[in-house]
Amino acid sequence: MEDALEPEKKRTRGLDTVTKIATSHPRPPALTVRPQTQSQTTAPKVPKKTGPRCSTAIGTVLKNQKPGPVVPAQKPGAAAPPMLGGKKPIKRPAWDLKGQLCDLNAELKCCRERTQTLNQENQQLQDQLKEAQQQARALGAECRTLEGELARVQAQAEQGQQELGNLRARVLELEEQLGTQQGLVQELQKEQVGLQEERRGLAARLEEQERRLQASEAALSGSQAEVASLRQEAATQATLLVAQGERLHGLEMERRRLHNQLQELKGNIRVFCRVRPVLPGEPTPSPGFLLFPSGPGGPSDPPTRLSVSRSDERRGTLSGTPAPTTRHDFSFDRVFPPGSGQDQVFEEIAMLVQSALDGYPVCIFAYGQTGSGKTFTMEGGPGGDPQVEGLIPRALRHLFSVAQELGGQGWTYSFVASYVEIYNETVRDLLATGTRKGQGGECEIRRAGPGSEELTVTNARYVPVSCEKEVEALLQLAHQNRAVARTSQNERSSRSHSVFQLQISGEHAGRGLQCAAPLSLVDLAGSERLDPGLTLGPGERERLRETQAINSSLSTLGLVIMALSNKESHVPYRNSKLTYLLQNSLGGSAKMLMFVNISPLEENVSESLNSLRFASKVNQCVIGTAQANRK
Repeated sequence: MEDALEPEKKRTRGLDTVTKIATSHPRPPALTVRPQTQSQTTAPKVPKKTGPRCSTAIGTVLKNQKPGPVVPAQKPGAAAPPMLGGKKPIKRPAWDLKGQLCDLNAELKCCRERTQTLNQENQQLQDQLKEAQQQARALGAECRTLEGELARVQAQAEQGQQELGNLRARVLELEEQLGTQQGLVQELQKEQVGLQEERRGLAARLEEQERRLQASEAALSGSQAEVASLRQEAATQATLLVAQGERLHGLEMERRRLHNQLQELKGNIRVFCRVRPVLPGEPTPSPGFLLFPSGPGGPSDPPTRLSVSRSDERRGTLSGTPAPTTRHDFSFDRVFPPGSGQDQVFEEIAMLVQSALDGYPVCIFAYGQTGSGKTFTMEGGPGGDPQVEGLIPRALRHLFSVAQELGGQGWTYSFVASYVEIYNETVRDLLATGTRKGQGGECEIRRAGPGSEELTVTNARYVPVSCEKEVEALLQLAHQNRAVARTSQNERSSRSHSVFQLQISGEHAGRGLQCAAPLSLVDLAGSERLDPGLTLGPGERERLRETQAINSSLSTLGLVIMALSNKESHVPYRNSKLTYLLQNSLGGSAKMLMFVNISPLEENVSESLNSLRFASKVNQCVIGTAQANRK
């Protein structure tokens, strides 16, 4: 029995525990549903001008409507335990299971009723929540509309304020412009007054100008008549100018003919003698060693004769009496004493040089022993002093000047220069530069073409020149390349013949005239004789061969001149490279001039006499009439 009642007791304890838990929580008061009136269901109207505060208030209302605490419902059908005078229900004994069950059913019934009531209240609250949400959404939409309208109104207000500021600034600007315009109006009024006065002055000047214009028109009529007269006179002058041009051309041709005739009267082969001055450190010659007798016209005439005194020591007596002197007289076309300057020397040959422009070949030699002044005569002294310029730069300057003057008469000239040396019968180009220096073996004398009489040097430079500076550069280059060596006569002696040739070509396009001729300026090597009793060392043998080649070519030059003078059928031009190169400048159509240069020292009297004798033989030669190379 006790075992059967034990589970029943346990169930009764469980129910008691549930009852205690249910009764331990106080029940909240029942929610009463109030009927909503029209004022409660309809949302109150909010003023249009609401801002963010409206949305904030709506959110606050929604947050405050929080659900209350959930109250556990009483089980429906359970009878409430009996209450005694408001006190706690009487606890049934454990064995009163039916009573406990009735209590539980009563309590369950109450809970079900309570749950139904709560569900109804919950449904009402949900309906209210939905309605509140709808109202909130409507209020939010209206709030946003009002906010957009407020922003638009504020923007309009700001735009209005900005336009108002702009209008105020515009008013100020217009007021300033008005003041400026008023000032301008005043200035214009003043200017108008001045212009009116100026207009009156201009009107007066206009009247004056009209009077002067009338006078000018009258003068113009007279000037037009004068211009017509001048035009007629100009036409007459043009006719006279043409006639004068023809006459000038005729006179120019006559001048050339007379110039050539004058040179022929002087001789197509002329010899000038020049005695160099005594240099510092050299002994002064004795008085009477060199004499320059006056010409037929007295001291005013240029000297043409030279007397050299020489003592014959072989006739000296054993008693010691002075050896008798022998005087040697020579006559040349012109003799230049030691005091003669370079300008005086060139003055005598300037007309001969000009003949090259007229189409006549011209050749000028400088002959003499080493140290007699040949190179100084042809090229000049060092340092670039204009007073000591030689014949080559002076001749080219003269040709350039005369060619420029003839340019006014319609002549145009071109000049091509070459400079070679003949060393030991080998032709070398003195204008070679770079790797071509010293390659003299490659230069040969050839005809310019089949059937041509013109001679050229192969592999040699032919440089067009048109001014003095170009000629100076060529002379400096040639001076550096020329073969020189020390001899007993000179510390630095030229051991070769140098030949400067200038090919001149002239043309008169208006009359179809052409002329061409070479100008050859030759500095011959020293003409010393060999001393057969001289003992030569190994270093002097090369100088010996040089001297033999030089003397051979100089002898050939003398033979060529003699053959030309004697009108021989065969002229030995090819016996020497020098005469072969100058073949066209030595013939009957050429004009030649030889400078024989003499040393003033008595120790060189033997070589001086040999040079003077050779020059005298040349001076006695007569070559036929020269002919111009014209087309």
